[in-house]
Amino acid sequence: MTGLWGTPEQLRQLTEQLVGWESQGLTEGEVKFPERLKAKLMEMEYFRHHPELVSMGEVNWERRYLTALYKHEKATRTVVLLSHFDTVAVHEYGDLAPLAYQPAELEKAFQKIKSEFKPEMQEDLASGDYLFGRGIMDMKSGLAIHMALIERASLENWPVNIVLMSVPDEEVNSAGMRYGVSKLLDLERQHGLEYVLFLNGEPVFAKSPGDESQYIYTGSIGKIMPSALFYGKETHAGEPLAGMTSSYLSTYLTRKMEWNPAFSETVHGEETPLPVTLTQGDMKEEYSVQTPYRTKSLYNVFTMERNAEDVMDIFEGLAKASAAECMEDYRALCEKVGMEPRFDDIRVLRYEELVDYAEEKFGIDYINQLIHDTLMDPERDVRDKSFHIADILLLNCQELTPGIVLLFAPPYYPAVNSSEDPFIEECVAHVTRDALERFDLELEQVHFFNGISDLSYVNYQDTSSGWVSYENNTPVYGDPYSIPFQAMQQLKAPVLNIGPFGKDPHKRTERLHIKNAFEEIPEIIASLILHIGEQGD
Repeated sequence: MTGLWGTPEQLRQLTEQLVGWESQGLTEGEVKFPERLKAKLMEMEYFRHHPELVSMGEVNWERRYLTALYKHEKATRTVVLLSHFDTVAVHEYGDLAPLAYQPAELEKAFQKIKSEFKPEMQEDLASGDYLFGRGIMDMKSGLAIHMALIERASLENWPVNIVLMSVPDEEVNSAGMRYGVSKLLDLERQHGLEYVLFLNGEPVFAKSPGDESQYIYTGSIGKIMPSALFYGKETHAGEPLAGMTSSYLSTYLTRKMEWNPAFSETVHGEETPLPVTLTQGDMKEEYSVQTPYRTKSLYNVFTMERNAEDVMDIFEGLAKASAAECMEDYRALCEKVGMEPRFDDIRVLRYEELVDYAEEKFGIDYINQLIHDTLMDPERDVRDKSFHIADILLLNCQELTPGIVLLFAPPYYPAVNSSEDPFIEECVAHVTRDALERFDLELEQVHFFNGISDLSYVNYQDTSSGWVSYENNTPVYGDPYSIPFQAMQQLKAPVLNIGPFGKDPHKRTERLHIKNAFEEIPEIIASLILHIGEQGD
């Protein structure tokens, strides 16, 4: 029996339909998508007879995740299929933006302007081997494959349980997965499941331009954003050394952060990308000849084994060294022009230290009210709110300035890796052998998925104080942004990512390889899940 999505052509049609359901992050389409997805799954014979096994859960801002459970009456071993349905925006499509969700029409439009593209894209366009569209690679195709797999399992009575979970917001803050962790624990308890594998369906990400190798991933890289609020000393532009611009102060730390190998990690022969600055700018809102005295910087750091406390320790050391260098240069300038320095040093504080100081000065009620008022501001996102809270505290504790306040800004993706797990080693051997024998397809193991994924929120291994440092130094930590670290520790199964091959995620030339997505990868994953089920309980 082929069911609804059992043939390559049916799977292709499903994928194009999912792409057609526009679901950009923070749009009405993202809100409506899980309702449409539920209705689609309810067309399956299995879920028509077991509607209670498909459900939606609340996230935030009216967004919801969806879970669907195929349950074999004699099995406890369970594979969890993870995907996200939100996409990035379509601004780069320009005039073709209305076609970004219509793969057939978009391809026709591309054919008319093919001379605009690079040779590789022109070749792929002419080959007929690819489908184009926003989200078709990242990652509506992965979701479609999972839907076809759970249907096939139900029709063929596979001796294993399968949970399908698809979430919103992966592209922004991963709220969908963070909220979904508790649902996975509830399903495990309610149905007596034993999670043995968290299998994500993110697509293959090229390691470098032109890379056409196909990978499977036994982990996912971590991402954290150490950030700094720089508070100088305001002055008139005509008396520059009577103060210190926060812009000047910030350059010392940014120079030490950018591309700094101190943050590099090498694990299983793979190395983290170097840190870069994501945001830097003063917080002055109007023009005047008063010098800028508040600047914010947000840095991107990738991790493999380090936790939040490890990163903060390195960050703090660099901040103290940069403050000392800045102060030394300031004193030298003052001496050169024959004036006394107007301040003695530049303080470096962690956000938690600033909070302790402000609490002693003003009381806890003041801090709680400040945080509450900031969190209620609908015009700010969680990163703006983080800086705003630290800014107000420091504005009212100017005796600590000039200074640098160190904090974390969301989101945080803890690294996860299962490469040394014997079960994963067996899965990798099975998948690579099966792909080669059946499709002459070489799949190469990569230890860390380099595109960042929701696998970061399962199988959390850190048992030290790493997460405490994150909680204490993230100003918005709580209702607007939190990570269920302890619940994540309970989702102990190893992780794996197997997805289809494509190119140019987040670009207007985003495209999906047709044969790989609709013929090869579905069969390879099906073989793996059946193999897991046949191992028995």
